Amino acid sequence: MVIAVVREVHPRETRVALIPEYISRLVKAGAQMRVESGASRSLNISDEAYAAAGASVVTDRKSLLEGADLVLSIRAISGEEVSLLKPDSICISLMDPFNQRTLVETFRDRRVSAISLEMIPRLTRAQKMDVLSYQANLAGYVAVILAAERLSKIFPMMMTAAGTISPARVFIVGVGVAGLQAIATAKRLGARVEAFDTRPEVEEQVKSLAARFLKIDLGETGQTQQGYAKALTEEQLAVQREAMTKVCAVSDVVITTAQVFGRRAPLIITEEMVRAMPKGSVVVDGAVESGGNVAGSRPDEEVDLDGVLVIGLSNLPGRVALHASQMFSANVFNLIISYWDPEQRRFLMNFDDEIIRGCVITHQGEIVNEMISKHYSG
Repeated sequence: MVIAVVREVHPRETRVALIPEYISRLVKAGAQMRVESGASRSLNISDEAYAAAGASVVTDRKSLLEGADLVLSIRAISGEEVSLLKPDSICISLMDPFNQRTLVETFRDRRVSAISLEMIPRLTRAQKMDVLSYQANLAGYVAVILAAERLSKIFPMMMTAAGTISPARVFIVGVGVAGLQAIATAKRLGARVEAFDTRPEVEEQVKSLAARFLKIDLGETGQTQQGYAKALTEEQLAVQREAMTKVCAVSDVVITTAQVFGRRAPLIITEEMVRAMPKGSVVVDGAVESGGNVAGSRPDEEVDLDGVLVIGLSNLPGRVALHASQMFSANVFNLIISYWDPEQRRFLMNFDDEIIRGCVITHQGEIVNEMISKHYSG
């Protein structure tokens, strides 16, 4: 089987789908590895490193795609490039299938099997393949580092002969993987941390990191099968905003990470809440790529809103691209090797397997993912 790793063409994408370490592992498993020249230039990993790992380095992207049985990328290739692929070939990437219907239908019409890494079920045995969680973990770390660099205060308390410096107050909204890492990082830097999530069951996780959990009575809430918070009603959002406004008003840093699976991120921090914050404080919108949690945030911009800096930088994991690529590579390798037939030396999809049923979107000219199919028809 010919597995191709393409260079990312998105202007702000600094990661690569597979680093040389995992190239060599797939070569040992019997795969023929081909890598587009310059795929890891942003990571200072040379083409020679890929060649030493056993891959063929290809300069012509068109021929690379035309000859591939399986294509690996961080972001999905374009519809025009899908038309270059062989029927019955496979693409593995982040796809955003809920919002990329035209691309999904292009995969279907070309008879290409498209695997969306976002759709890997959150099962215990799938943890080693869970790209979203590993990238979110890094995003939470980066969000805090960004805030600490932009804030005109230090995070820790300091007692000096010149006086005592109070610790920075950090408020984390959304206690998923990214939020938990943001809490842990802010605590390590010495901040006083408070956190909120609509799921009351995460309170113990927050407390285990020595942070305070903000309790707001919202009535019935919950989470999806994928572990994401369910969308709130407008009435619940109003109650939540009122309580959060009081916390924002005394916070030096607010970091939001709240997302709803398959839907636009909820607007949580209103413009009034931002303006109520102390001058010089910082807000990091960690959900800006999926619509944003913060009023006034703009993708890939830093906006001054009445003295409060609102950071809406996308692709936070890409700011620590080497480790993000290392984690992505491990996740993708674990997915491939879990369904690798050593005799045929190829990746085989068994639709009796829950993981495969969950992440394969198109196969043999059909949209086979039940969740995506219902989403389109609805």
